[in-house]
Amino acid sequence: MPQTHPRNQGAPLDPSWFEQVAVNTPAAEARVADLTARRGLTREWQAAWLVNAIRCIDLTTLAGDDTEARVARLCAKARRPLADHILAGLGLEALTTGAVCVYPTMVGAAVRALDGSGIPVASVATGFPAGLMPLPLRLAEIRYAVEEGAAEIDIVITRAHVLRADWAALYDEIAAMREAAGAAHMKAILATGELGSLANVYRAAMVAMQAGADFIKTSTGKEAVNATLPVSLTMVRALRDYGARSGARIGFKPAGGLRTAKDALAWQILMREEMGRDWLTPALFRIGASSLLGDIERQLEQHVTGRYASSSRHALA
Repeated sequence: MPQTHPRNQGAPLDPSWFEQVAVNTPAAEARVADLTARRGLTREWQAAWLVNAIRCIDLTTLAGDDTEARVARLCAKARRPLADHILAGLGLEALTTGAVCVYPTMVGAAVRALDGSGIPVASVATGFPAGLMPLPLRLAEIRYAVEEGAAEIDIVITRAHVLRADWAALYDEIAAMREAAGAAHMKAILATGELGSLANVYRAAMVAMQAGADFIKTSTGKEAVNATLPVSLTMVRALRDYGARSGARIGFKPAGGLRTAKDALAWQILMREEMGRDWLTPALFRIGASSLLGDIERQLEQHVTGRYASSSRHALA
């Protein structure tokens, strides 16, 4: 079962924490390029990092044609993400993904399919992916998902609040969502590809954490631009700064566009270099993905057997 950590209790809205922050985009790009270039991972070390990535995946299906049968297949994969011969070749007895993430109407099916596994169900909510619904309806959707059994709620923010620098409106909205989520851990999706600048990404992240978000998450996966390493670096620096001020440990979730084992390694390297080993656990790091697991399994099969399998051999659902 994924580890847990103390909830973020939030803080009063304080724009002095973020309004004067500037982000040097070329410097952020250079930093992430350097990180991924100078740490090479091969053989058993690479395999170990890929196994850890599986532990941190929120295995996701957010399609318009989702059915209970598809969700059940995804949950079976979450329980047993690697083929038996790969698991045995790695010397592992058991391995699961960090969570399964679905729409609110699919939460009940996921909870039933994961019964006894210890794998939590995460649900997107609040009018995902655009979030352009009246706030009372968004809050009702959170409550519905929690009542269905969701242990984690991935909320989306109103991007217009960020673009207008209306930090009070953004804070109040997220705080209301945190209250509606109750005991469920809340991940705040910033939809960073629609915020206009890295400085806005930093500010939105800081407001979300002040309002009580337990995780900050890059994207819905539905934007034209989703998770990127410079955006992720900016968000990680924000959560580090928030932690220095508040003492809270906030989780980070990149989502959207992470499809290859190389991507899984790059984002883990970022977390290791910027935050340390503590952030390489499901308690503080998740990867939102649907197709990523198939490529990781393919790479691990090559490590165990010396042969690459076709991508169709490891299809998910």
